[in-house]
Amino acid sequence: MSSYKKNLVFTAACIGMCFFGISMITLGSVLPSLTAKLGLDNLQATALVTFLPLGLLGGSLLFGPIVDRFGHKALLLLSCLVVLLGLEGIAFFTSIPLLQLSIIGIGLGGGILNGETNALVADISNEKEKGSRLSLLGAFYGIGALGIPVLLSFLSEHYSFEIILQGTGVVMLAGILFCLGVRFPAPKQPQGFPMKEGLGLLKESSLLLLSFILFFQSGIEGVCNNWTTLYLGQTTGIPENRALMALTCMVAGLTVARLLLVVLFKKIRQETVLRTSLITAAMGFALLTFSPGFARAAIGMVLIGAGLASTFPVILSIIGSRYASLSGTAFSVALVIALIGQTLLNSLTGIISQGYGIVVYPYMMIASLLIMLLLFKRSLR
Repeated sequence: MSSYKKNLVFTAACIGMCFFGISMITLGSVLPSLTAKLGLDNLQATALVTFLPLGLLGGSLLFGPIVDRFGHKALLLLSCLVVLLGLEGIAFFTSIPLLQLSIIGIGLGGGILNGETNALVADISNEKEKGSRLSLLGAFYGIGALGIPVLLSFLSEHYSFEIILQGTGVVMLAGILFCLGVRFPAPKQPQGFPMKEGLGLLKESSLLLLSFILFFQSGIEGVCNNWTTLYLGQTTGIPENRALMALTCMVAGLTVARLLLVVLFKKIRQETVLRTSLITAAMGFALLTFSPGFARAAIGMVLIGAGLASTFPVILSIIGSRYASLSGTAFSVALVIALIGQTLLNSLTGIISQGYGIVVYPYMMIASLLIMLLLFKRSLR
C-alpha cells in the first residue's frame, strides 16, 4: 500500500469535483452566446446539448473498473485535462464537429470525475468521517457550478465568453499541476479486475435499492434545473430573470447545506439527516404549489436545494462501506442508474406536463421524494 497524505488527496478530490461542477454548468451558461456567435437554430443548439449527457453516461460507466484496477491518480489527471481541453474547445472552435467533440469530452471527463472523486474520498475515509467528507466534497460541486455563471454575469460586459473561458482554463491548469504532485492510494485490484465479482454487483439487491434512491434524486435535480423556470413563468407572475434567480437559490441552498452537513454528520446519525432532508425538500416543493410570489418561490427553492443536499453523501457513504473492495465499480453502477433516472424523469415530466399541464411538476417531485423515503427504509433492513 503506497503511503499518502490524506488531506492532500482529499484536496485533489475537491479540485476534481470542482471541475465536475464546471463541466455541468458551462454549456448551459454560454449556449445563448455560442448560438448567436455561430448563427445556430434551435434544432442545432439542441443537437449540441445532447452530446453532454452521452459523455456523462460514458464516463460513469468507465471509471469504476479502471480505478479499482489501476488506481485513481492517472485517471483523475486525465479527466481534469479532458474537461479543460473541452472547455477551451468551446472557446476556440467554430466547427460544429469539433464543438461536438469538445462537449463529449466535457461530459466524459465530468462523468468520470463525479464518480471517481466520490469513490476516492470514500476509500480514504474511515466510517466516522465518511459522510462528512463526502458532504464537503459535494459542496465543491456547487462552488464549481456557481463559478461560471457568476464570472459570466460580472465580466460579460467587459469580456467575451471566450476570454472568460480562457481565463478559467488557466486557473484549472493550476489545479491539475497541484494534483500532479500528490501521491494517491494504491489500486485495490492490482493483479487484475475480478470480472465475476464485478458483474455480481449487478445482482446485489442492496446496491440496486440504494442506486434507485439516487435514480430519483438525480431525476429530481435534473427536472428542477430544466423545468423550474418554465413552471414559475407559466403559473406565476414572476418574470424570467427572477425565475432564474430562484433557480440559483436552489444551488446555493444545496451548497450551503452540504457545508453544514460536515458538522451535522458528526453529531446526528446519517439516516436521521437523510429522512429530515427529504421531508424538507418536499416542503419546498409544497411552497411552489400555491402560485407563489418571488420571495416564496426563492424560499421554496432554498428548501429544495438544502433538502436534496444529503442524499448523495449518505447513499455513497453506505455503498462505499458495504462494497469497500470494489467501491469504484459499485459507484459506477450507482451513478449510471442515477443518470438514467435523470433522463427518464425529465422525459416523464415532459410527457405528463403535455397532457395535464406544467402544474403537475411539484406534485411529481413530492411523489418521487416519498418513493425515496420508502426505498431508504427498505435498504436499511
